Amino acid sequence: MHAPDCPPPDAHPARLILTLSLAATVGLGIGRFAYALVLPDMREDLGWSYSAAGFMNTINAVGYLAGALVASRLIRRLGWSVAIRGGTLVCLAALATCALTGNFVALSLARLVLGIGAAVAFVAGGALAATIAQSYPERANFLLSLFYAGPGVGILSSGLIAPFTLQWFGPGSWWIVWWALTLLSLVMTAPLFLIRIESQARFAEASHASFSILPVLIYLAGYFLFGAGYIAYMTFMIAYVRDGGGDATAQAAFWGLIGVSAFVTPWVWRGVLALDRGGLATAIILGTNAIGAGLPMLGHSTVWLAVSAVVFGIGFFAVVNSTTAFVRFNYPPEVWPTAIAAMTISFGIGQTLGPIAVGAITDALGSLSYALNVSAALLALGAVAALCQRKVGPKNSVPKGGANSR
Repeated sequence: MHAPDCPPPDAHPARLILTLSLAATVGLGIGRFAYALVLPDMREDLGWSYSAAGFMNTINAVGYLAGALVASRLIRRLGWSVAIRGGTLVCLAALATCALTGNFVALSLARLVLGIGAAVAFVAGGALAATIAQSYPERANFLLSLFYAGPGVGILSSGLIAPFTLQWFGPGSWWIVWWALTLLSLVMTAPLFLIRIESQARFAEASHASFSILPVLIYLAGYFLFGAGYIAYMTFMIAYVRDGGGDATAQAAFWGLIGVSAFVTPWVWRGVLALDRGGLATAIILGTNAIGAGLPMLGHSTVWLAVSAVVFGIGFFAVVNSTTAFVRFNYPPEVWPTAIAAMTISFGIGQTLGPIAVGAITDALGSLSYALNVSAALLALGAVAALCQRKVGPKNSVPKGGANSR
């Protein structure tokens, strides 16, 4: 993880951070999450089981975890510009590969590589955004929230393109959607090459400060359950909407509502994120996430699905910030890199196992609704686990604006 020490001056910090957020838009909002929009047509056309369909997001999560673990070394060796731009270009190449083949192995490799590129670009972009934000203490939280809105932009934009492309070209046109998403990503990537990306900030070497897993084991378990639960919802929910008779407009509206939620989370959770009471803030947000994931159990009505998307999205985009706040409240700055690395690994393992496990359950029980039941249950258990977490140390002085990480 990171510990920037010399932020770069910039006359337009908001514009620069918004541009950096396009790396997250491409790698996560489009690269990872838009797969759910294409999954139903791919599964039918290629004859996949739900387990096989889930595996595509599992292998993507494996790549993301691997990329996150090596990102700091790559930044130290290659520099900020190469990490951000190079990682995003890798995502573009992987997206294009998804449009070129229906071979399961080739698609799996493309999803793996996409995850690696997305992680490197996201970690580098987020670290640089945090560095810039800390140069403006009075606006630091707002500026950093601009970067973390990047995935929401990708979710919203891909939701406006993919369902209607599938409707226009008909069954078996999933590869055309991947081309459309590749072109969209190409447009989103262009501004990254039109700005100056440089900084004197450096990732610190691994801290030797004391960090023990045992006092936060229950919290790590909750974050693991979040990783497993959220990705199941984000993988299979569009298939559920479609199976319930939702047309392209319904799918686009549902996906768009999740994306729009990213833009309101900083204001919705401002007070909650300030709570210095162990895992309480994370528990509240995860509980909200679980409610959103569970609402579709009440039926396929437009109202329930819309409320589910909004409630889930508002919680989903805030969980990462809550874990960062937990680390900042409970540990001195020299321990932050180690503590956040532990959080990242726990989350990464959860989102790696979630899709394929939930897909296997759906195959075994014969109904996609079970995927949502399991997703909501995992998120609820995560909330309970976080609620059991107590403070692990005396309150430390937290720099105004702080740092965020995924």
